[in-house]
Amino acid sequence: MKVLKSVLVLLMVGFTMFAYAQNKPINVKSSTIEWKGSKVIAGSHVGSLQFKSGSVVLDSKGNLKGGSFEVDMTTVMVKDLEAGKGKEKLEGHLKSDDFFSVEKFPVAKLKITKIKSLKNGKYEATADLTIKGITKSITFPLSFTGKKGEAKVTVDRTQFDIRYGSDSFFDNLGDKAISNNFELDIIVYI
Repeated sequence: MKVLKSVLVLLMVGFTMFAYAQNKPINVKSSTIEWKGSKVIAGSHVGSLQFKSGSVVLDSKGNLKGGSFEVDMTTVMVKDLEAGKGKEKLEGHLKSDDFFSVEKFPVAKLKITKIKSLKNGKYEATADLTIKGITKSITFPLSFTGKKGEAKVTVDRTQFDIRYGSDSFFDNLGDKAISNNFELDIIVYI
């Protein structure tokens, strides 16, 4: 009888915790993703991407417990070049098989698998990132307070078979070498 009571108590606690977890969709129109890619020696480009969908999981106190997001890779945009002055060429190159192969892989995904709560709305997140059908685990800092989350994520593109211009794979690139890492500044609103 004691065992049955213990099992029932555990089930009730588990159900109560589940019942208080809330899955909140993000506002894809106001949420933003800004990217920055750099050359190894000098120079960089900046731009943006748009969310396709996403949601965050919050506990009853509004603490972040998880989340999953989809990014529309066809929306890759370059912001530091003007139309007719290299903008379209770079956007096309980023969408090509040299980089993100957006025709074959139009969606990138990020699913938070672990959240470590620090304090004052700060967290350390571990997530599965999928680009070009390849999934790798990444860890990054983020903050979440009220209805806004912010994260700065550094991604090693070579882990996702994006090797174009990488001096890790090609010799004698000189000032044409592109950094393996690119940066993402992400802001989500619920």
